[in-house]
Amino acid sequence: MKKLLTLLFLLYSVAATAQRAAVDALRQKENVTGLQLVYTKKGETQQYSLGLRQAGTTQTVDANTIFQAASLGKVVLAYTALRLHDQGRLDLDKPLLNYYPYPRLQQEPRANLITARMVLGHTAGLPNWTGYPLAESWKTSPLTLKYAPDSCWSYSGEGYVFLQKTLEHLTGKSLNQLAQQEVFGPLKMKNSSFTWQPRFDQNAAFGHDKAGSPTDIKRFTEPNGGFSLLTTAADYSRFLQALMRGKGLKPATAKLLSTPANAATRCTTPLTPTDANIAWACGVGLATTTHGPALWHWGDNGDFRGFFIVFPETQETLLFLTNSANGLHLTDDLLRLFVGAGQYQAMQWLAEEK
Repeated sequence: MKKLLTLLFLLYSVAATAQRAAVDALRQKENVTGLQLVYTKKGETQQYSLGLRQAGTTQTVDANTIFQAASLGKVVLAYTALRLHDQGRLDLDKPLLNYYPYPRLQQEPRANLITARMVLGHTAGLPNWTGYPLAESWKTSPLTLKYAPDSCWSYSGEGYVFLQKTLEHLTGKSLNQLAQQEVFGPLKMKNSSFTWQPRFDQNAAFGHDKAGSPTDIKRFTEPNGGFSLLTTAADYSRFLQALMRGKGLKPATAKLLSTPANAATRCTTPLTPTDANIAWACGVGLATTTHGPALWHWGDNGDFRGFFIVFPETQETLLFLTNSANGLHLTDDLLRLFVGAGQYQAMQWLAEEK
């Protein structure tokens, strides 16, 4: 028995080394400076930290390196909103302006129709961003609708900020405090925050452009549910396990994460026909793949890009974070490497969206 266990351990070690080498080869091929990846299946986990925190240095990425998760933070905000819904504090179908008179929408009469469910499903009719959201002027800039609420699908960071400000008003807490209370604390995500923490200085990744040149480290001073989440792949993977199992949510609420809220019909003229393989739930994309139904989302802050996909039926999750503008180029190859050959839909649909 001892010899058999030793042999199995050696075979596992060889396979893990080969897998790590394959991931690193893909990273180098696509000129991705640094990467964290976590793949889980039925409780078994593979985790890789590869490359550099900053090109031109010897600062290697490790499991505790802090990355910008970009729009993956929207899913954390969505989960937080659903937790508040379960507590009876947020009605998903009540107009958000009934909770909080968001100053930027006071000149937009159609905004009275926007609900949390519309925001979570990207059918609020708001633009992605009206300007550079780190500029001081953006905070007070007037916000107008591009489309009629609930008429079509149009990805919107502004919508998520509107929801964020509403939740902050309802609870008297900042998004970061709320996330700590509802997500980071319960799930033991000790390296996650929507604002910069001084301790991150010791091990944070720089962003990199498409040529592989370093950009900077953005030390977000205010939380923004659209893009400011700072985390590690290990932390975010804990969140994905909760998402996959509906942990922390009532059963009916958990189903909102895997049930289409809308068909993701894009706001074009004329409207783009619905892709039968893609829909949108309350906070995540849904894909019908050859590997089974999936939940997915991407993150894109320009110089930081990441992606996750969750397969509830096979209890699999794949997540990666990169500090590179080339990061999403890895997606299809990593899916084939870890999940297997097949049609996963999400990136093809995203390419059309962009």
